[in-house]
Amino acid sequence: MTTPPLFETAPDKVRVDVWSDVMCPFCYIGDTHLARAVEAFDQPVDIHYRSYQLMPELPTDQVVDLDALLEEKRGFPPGQDKLMNAQVTERAAEVGLTFRMDKAQTTNTRSAHRLSHFAKSHGRQHELIERLFRAYFTDGLNVGDHDVLADLAAEVGLDRAEALEALTSDAYAADVDNDVAAAHQLGISGVPFFVIDGKWAISGAQPVDMFTEALTTAWDEKSKVAVSSE
Repeated sequence: MTTPPLFETAPDKVRVDVWSDVMCPFCYIGDTHLARAVEAFDQPVDIHYRSYQLMPELPTDQVVDLDALLEEKRGFPPGQDKLMNAQVTERAAEVGLTFRMDKAQTTNTRSAHRLSHFAKSHGRQHELIERLFRAYFTDGLNVGDHDVLADLAAEVGLDRAEALEALTSDAYAADVDNDVAAAHQLGISGVPFFVIDGKWAISGAQPVDMFTEALTTAWDEKSKVAVSSE
């Protein structure tokens, strides 16, 4: 993968761009794997969360029944969705995450993504992303509701009134659209998708070791470039 203009890497830290969606279970699991790799990595890492909607066609003003949606719109056989949910819940539990899929309120996540960019502008993006995942998969909250989102913003240290104003004004919509366009530019068709320093791609909720290897490779290359330029 060649480095497109959308990646601005730095010589003193490894950059990780993460395309994900709030309602994607494997995005939550993959983000957890990445966090563990970063925690054990002894060099600085800069994570940028990028917006990607798995179901942009969902209504913004209501929640939908996920079982019915998968059966009617995606052609899943009756009962298969429940089996899949059970399997992913078990996999999440293996990394310490609690999934309550029976409580999940499926809705359009565009506002949540806009709030993510609001949080980024205030240095709280990672904290908000983690809270959004937990809100959807564990707490059963409606992550499309502006008041709910404003409450979550306040929980991670952001100003609730300012967050609500951003949500009601459609602020940061261009940032979401730019992320989606960048995903198309890179040929990303599913999430989670991770790009390390603009050069190495990891698709899916891969094991912690794979993230560690990618981070190490990126840092080693930076070190070689630094030495050669001296």
